[in-house]
Amino acid sequence: MRHIAHLLSVGLISFVLASGCAALTGKTAGTNIDDAGITASVKTNLASDRGVQTLTAVDVDTNKGVVSLNGVVDSLAAKQRAAEVARQTSGVTKVVNNLQVAAKQ
Repeated sequence: MRHIAHLLSVGLISFVLASGCAALTGKTAGTNIDDAGITASVKTNLASDRGVQTLTAVDVDTNKGVVSLNGVVDSLAAKQRAAEVARQTSGVTKVVNNLQVAAKQ
């Protein structure tokens, strides 16, 4: 009986903590996991893209399926390609392209 009470206590505490995390971020644990998976997929797709070499330096953040691309690339073509690769990634609902094109000297 004591073992069951202990398990119920641990379960209740876990539930409360998980609920508290969702309340603080506005995202459920499942959404956090989905966003992390989307971010990883976008980064992998950018790194494996043969069209533009500088896409590995792009910072990728995901919030509820919306991917934000940040950083500096060497051309407008690289900026556009990064957005295209991100849009084609499964789970992405929107792409916010904040990439800056480096000034050529």
